[in-house]
Amino acid sequence: MIEKMKFVSITGPREDIDRVVNNYLSRYEIHLENALTELTDVKNLSPYLEINPYKEALSTVGSFYEEVENPEQASAKKLPIEKALSFVQQIKDEADVLNKTRQELEEKRDSLAESLRIIYPFRNVDFDVQSILKMRYIHYRFGRIEKDYFDKFKTYIYDNLDTIFIKCDEDDRYIWGIYFVPVHEAQRIHAVYSAMHFEKIFVPDQYDGTAKAAYTALEAQYKKTIADLDANKAARKAFFRKNASDIVSCKHTLSQFSRNFDIRKLAACTHGDNKGEAAADYKPKEPFYILCGWMTEKDAKAFQNDISGDSRIFCLIDENEQEDAHKTPPTKLKNPKLFKPFEMYTKMYGLPAYGEMDPTWFIAITYSFIFGAMFGDAGQGLVLLIGGYLLYRFKHIDLAGIISCAGIFSTFFGFMFGSVFGFEDIIEPVWLRPMDAMMNVPFIGKLNTVFIIAIGFGMGIILLCMIFNIMNSLKAKDTEKVWFDTNSVAGLVFYGSAVAVIALFMTGHKLPGGIVLCIMFLVPLLVMFLKEPLTNLVEKKPQLLEGGVGMFIVQGFFEMFEVLLSYFSNTLSFVRIGAYAVSHAAMMQVVMMLAGAESGTPNILVVILGNLFVCGMEGLIVGIQVLRLEYYEMFSRFYKGSGRKFEPFRSDAEAK
Repeated sequence: MIEKMKFVSITGPREDIDRVVNNYLSRYEIHLENALTELTDVKNLSPYLEINPYKEALSTVGSFYEEVENPEQASAKKLPIEKALSFVQQIKDEADVLNKTRQELEEKRDSLAESLRIIYPFRNVDFDVQSILKMRYIHYRFGRIEKDYFDKFKTYIYDNLDTIFIKCDEDDRYIWGIYFVPVHEAQRIHAVYSAMHFEKIFVPDQYDGTAKAAYTALEAQYKKTIADLDANKAARKAFFRKNASDIVSCKHTLSQFSRNFDIRKLAACTHGDNKGEAAADYKPKEPFYILCGWMTEKDAKAFQNDISGDSRIFCLIDENEQEDAHKTPPTKLKNPKLFKPFEMYTKMYGLPAYGEMDPTWFIAITYSFIFGAMFGDAGQGLVLLIGGYLLYRFKHIDLAGIISCAGIFSTFFGFMFGSVFGFEDIIEPVWLRPMDAMMNVPFIGKLNTVFIIAIGFGMGIILLCMIFNIMNSLKAKDTEKVWFDTNSVAGLVFYGSAVAVIALFMTGHKLPGGIVLCIMFLVPLLVMFLKEPLTNLVEKKPQLLEGGVGMFIVQGFFEMFEVLLSYFSNTLSFVRIGAYAVSHAAMMQVVMMLAGAESGTPNILVVILGNLFVCGMEGLIVGIQVLRLEYYEMFSRFYKGSGRKFEPFRSDAEAK
């Protein structure tokens, strides 16, 4: 069912809005609307322009929250907002110290890593680096050269140059080294080395001693820096572990106050001046806030009683909200626990509009019943029932709850069909066996009984959906949908007559006379054909037809053809109920055959695996096929699903 809603308007002194939100509205579910949009007939209203003072602190504590291990396990407590803000600043200062230390250590680590990278190829140079870096009459360069070029250089050029090349390190591609040249030959020899693709490496003057000693010292500093970073990381973890409870508490408090403050985005303010009055009579008017939204009828009455003793807040409940086309209430579903999981299917199609029929109970009953008929096995049904219930009970999975309900009817039809885990010789069927039950059909001959029953069941469901459509259309005051549409009174009379004639024919009874049949079939078809002009006539519209008579006849003809075809195809769609009932029995016969059940000693492992396979695969297929019947053959006849969701400002769970 759909909860009855009331449109409430709440007002009071502007500076009192936070107290009202924190003390009153936080305890109730209210779907807030934009007051400036809703109260268009009220003049001189303006929005709040204040900046949320808790947003920055909330962002800060949110970053701390992400560093807390298992924050959901931390015990949260209520904190005054002042204390929460103070603690956030305190923890921010302490965290900034740790962050600054970490940043400095990371910069030092990166610097040392770069220095190690530069000096590494020259670590085997056994003389003072500083003495090289301070030479005045000899030029030098640290660098690397590709092996191919080095071999050519050494073979053809090296002996003819006034240079000394000291090889320091090598890998598969490069040779690292240092070369020395006299000052007066430096320019020419540098050019030769450059021509041989010698890549210069800049070595800063921060190294002391030999390259090996410098590398060892830098490596020790690097390792110490890494250890300091690990210690800093451990200190951060310990810091956040120590303050986890306070961080979580602050986040909850600031989230609440920030969310409450953001209500101002939906509020409107009155102006607090009355400058038009004479100066002698001038008394400054106090500005007021206005909040408006939707509450359930129960909550609206409780809220009004709650504020009855508070002189600084006033609440007006609109009793005639449905008469205002601009005030369309949101939809809040309220169903028994047994039907609650099926709200998922309703929402997948679309929430019902306020005042529309909530089909949750209908889909709960029909879905479970049809699933059970298509998947009738007492053993497998019990597995679905128990497994689905446990998942729904402990994991709160809506689909598991649906499976559990479907398992009840699977078990029921399992006894009706006499099937337990595919064994059909354990119990006798209470009703029939799907594969064996046959009946004579006029002009057709023998046909499986479950097929006939499935079609009959489908006809009954289609008629019921037509009745639902008429009820919904009456509420919506839609003349065409009530009287002249495919699923209206005219459609109900036509299809009901067809069902009655088929039933009389199948049971061997006499059919009505030609005149009666003419009235039963032709009159409803003619009414549906003329639905547009008849609707315009009833609603007293000046123009009965749009587009001319010729276009109307052509369009109406094809529409009637489509209507008749849809009645036929929609009815036949329910044959799948019987088809899957037979298919399930046939698949289990195959499993029993593979298990060697005919010998009297079936292979238990094959039976178990076969049941699991059939239960998983066919259960999934049947579930999808039943949902298709619900949406296309049933919902499409009476249900629009054009409602909007009830989104409360705060739930009771959040308030606690």
